[in-house]
Amino acid sequence: MSSFLEFLQMNKHKTFRPKKRFPVGTLRYNLHKQAQATLHSGVDLRAAVRLPVNENFDDWLAVHTVDFFNRINLLYGTIADVCTAKSCPTMSGGSRYEYLWQDGVSYKKPTRLPAPDYIYLLMDWIEIRINDESIFPSNTAVPFPRDFRQVCKKILTRLFRVFVHVYIHHFDRLSQLGAEPHANTLYKHFYFFITEYAMVSTKELDALKEMTERLIDPNQNRRVRIN
Repeated sequence: MSSFLEFLQMNKHKTFRPKKRFPVGTLRYNLHKQAQATLHSGVDLRAAVRLPVNENFDDWLAVHTVDFFNRINLLYGTIADVCTAKSCPTMSGGSRYEYLWQDGVSYKKPTRLPAPDYIYLLMDWIEIRINDESIFPSNTAVPFPRDFRQVCKKILTRLFRVFVHVYIHHFDRLSQLGAEPHANTLYKHFYFFITEYAMVSTKELDALKEMTERLIDPNQNRRVRIN
């Protein structure tokens, strides 16, 4: 199986917005390259998300938040042709979960939107924040804002909802494209990171609880209960 990095390179033309990049030679660029090493096959993803010794957590969080934005944006791009206002009139995850859009500016109240509209607005909302030097400074001499971790929690929570929609409503398309193992690698990396640092609530994670358990422990369905 090719690595997720190779899959990204083959499909990078499907990304529907430019990537956020860290300046070459900076601390965050080096951390970004270190985090990208997890895209190669055979890496222990659970261990890979742990904060390196003597590194600052906010730097580690910034790098991963940007990296997950880039990768999840690309993942959605691979199935965007089948995610339409007609096929997905609401941003949902099956019949139990529906996500309403609110940004406090154009949408001051929670608003029901078709999934592609929700996701486009979400990616735009995230991109504005990660390109804002007062929130995600490129220069390590510039401190992160006091609410930086809360901002990242909100970004990562909303990105998780993209996984929910893609897995529940567009899994067949992922399989058809041969993208399922690559999506699973990305999801596990994302899941290990957000749970290692409690970035997404358990209530949110419940939407993919059963699938997550199967991915994290593939032998689960083969176990026999012994009394």
